[in-house]
Amino acid sequence: MKRVGILLIFGLLFSSLAYGADLKIGYVNLQKALNGSEGGKKAKANLDEIIKAKQVVIDKKGKELEKLKEALNKQSALLSDDAKKARQEDLDKKMRDFQRFVQDAQAEVKKRESEFTDELLKDLRKIIATIGKEGHYTLILEKVDDFVVYADKSIDLTDQVIRKYNEKMKDGK
Repeated sequence: MKRVGILLIFGLLFSSLAYGADLKIGYVNLQKALNGSEGGKKAKANLDEIIKAKQVVIDKKGKELEKLKEALNKQSALLSDDAKKARQEDLDKKMRDFQRFVQDAQAEVKKRESEFTDELLKDLRKIIATIGKEGHYTLILEKVDDFVVYADKSIDLTDQVIRKYNEKMKDGK
C-alpha cells in the first residue's frame, strides 16, 4: 500500500514536470498539529478529566474489594465451609464485575479519545485544504517518519495549520 502511494506521488511529480507545471509541495505533521492546537489541548484536558474521574471510581472499588478479601481471610477459620464458599463466590463475582468495569472504562476512554481526534482531524484537514488552495500547492503530504524521510523545514506548513485552526476557534466558527 505504501509503495502504491509513493508511485502515485512520483507519477504526479513527473507528469507535472513533463508539462512544465509549477510544482509546489508542502507537508504537515498532523500529530504535532493535534497536540499543539488549542482544540487538541482542550480535548486532552477533557480526556484527562474523564480518566481522573474513572480512576477515582476504580480506586474506590479496588479498595472495597481489598477490604472484602482481607475480611474473608481473617474470618475464614471461623466460617463453615458452606459460608466460606458462598463468600468466596461473592468475592469472585465482585472481582469479575470490577474487571468488567475497568475494561468498560478503558473502552470508553479510547472511544472518547477517538471521537475527539476524529473531529479535530476533520477540522485540520479542511484547514489544510484551504491552505493548499489559497497557496496554490500541487501537493501537501502528511509527515510520517516511515514515509517522508527528509523534507526541508521551509515547506513545513504545520505551524501555519495550527495558527489558522486556533484563529478559527477564537472566531467560534
